[in-house]
Amino acid sequence: MKHRVVGRRLDRTTAHRTAMFRNMVTSLFRHERIMTTAPKAKELKRFADKIVTLAKRGTPNARRIAHRDVRDAEMLEKLFGPLKERYASRPGGYTRIVRVGRRHGDNAEMAVIELVDRAAAGEEKEAAAETAKPEKKAEKKKSEKKAPPAEKTAGMGKAKKAAKGE
Repeated sequence: MKHRVVGRRLDRTTAHRTAMFRNMVTSLFRHERIMTTAPKAKELKRFADKIVTLAKRGTPNARRIAHRDVRDAEMLEKLFGPLKERYASRPGGYTRIVRVGRRHGDNAEMAVIELVDRAAAGEEKEAAAETAKPEKKAEKKKSEKKAPPAEKTAGMGKAKKAAKGE
């Protein structure tokens, strides 16, 4: 019987499994979206949500506990900074799993696991990109003014041929 036994073994030793999830959760916080197999994504969701809850606490002891699993100092700063603020009003459910089909090699079910309010952060990046785009358009207009019209370029080819005596 499987009373009070939680989690998947994923055909790995305990040390390998914990190391794998520590690496995966660090990658998830760095990229805010990773692709993995569906069973790993389901287990990673439990792992990541607990760490975000620790970050929301924001105490020094919570930081120490989170540092056990997220060993990258840069990601800890992100976790206890922008991510803490992003999820301050959310009571739980910080990650989303989207199934994306099956892997060609071994037919394993693949899934994308991502942070929930990732789209809002993406909109900020798009807004910053939009402010940069008008400058690029202005640069293109300048370069278009410098290029001679198509009629003159067509005539230049005939003039060169005439000069060569063809």
